[in-house]
Amino acid sequence: MHLRVVLVQPLYEGNVGSVARAMKNFGFRDLVMVNPCRIEDFGLAMASHARDVLQMSRSYTSLGEAIAGANLVVGSTGKRLDTAQHHLRLHLRVPCLSPAELAEKLQGMDGTVALLLGREDCGLCSEELALCDMLISIPTSQEYPVMNLSHSAAVLFYELSRKKEQDGGMVEMARRESLELLAERSRALLYEVSYPRHKVDYTLLMLRRILGRARLTEREARTLLGLIKRVRWRIDARDEGSEDGHKRASSEEAGQGGEK
Repeated sequence: MHLRVVLVQPLYEGNVGSVARAMKNFGFRDLVMVNPCRIEDFGLAMASHARDVLQMSRSYTSLGEAIAGANLVVGSTGKRLDTAQHHLRLHLRVPCLSPAELAEKLQGMDGTVALLLGREDCGLCSEELALCDMLISIPTSQEYPVMNLSHSAAVLFYELSRKKEQDGGMVEMARRESLELLAERSRALLYEVSYPRHKVDYTLLMLRRILGRARLTEREARTLLGLIKRVRWRIDARDEGSEDGHKRASSEEAGQGGEK
């Protein structure tokens, strides 16, 4: 497993430097940032001997660019579910895995995992969470649940590094292109079966989370794509048959009327 750490609009260079240091502590080096703050002397000082991680980092203007090519996108959140709005609890923020549970699910998987860490003041927004295949949350005290960015990153890196050392045989994860195609075809299928329009987005988000937790392989993703293709083919064939049958019935009725 290759871990890509994605910092979404980090506000403070000190935190960025500390995240880079924690990454190197646990053997990770791929750092990507989306619209980051300026990294100057203080950020470099906080990175200490991990300045090379900062120097090799990449910056993008959109989250889509930052997660491109990742087999799995994992978002982190420190917000408690019981204080979130009802639709956020049902669709955006549940279920959340612990860092240890995430590490367990990724064991033996071969591919790139993009780990999203949000802004220090408000974390990841709803639109960003909707792009995630899986969500994680560190179980902290109810008295003060939200952790500093670099501290939470260190906890996550520690758990993921432990499982990385235990990996044996590898199973290749589904490619991002296949997963996005699966989402696209699923949306088209829902429209074809007249699924309630106001439920489509939430249903697709739920499907994304289910498939994310399932850790699809490329073969499994292609099998699901084939299944959807077959279902859509049968729907089209049924509709065409119904239309042909209607035309034949209309023709017969017209013929009978002429004979009379």
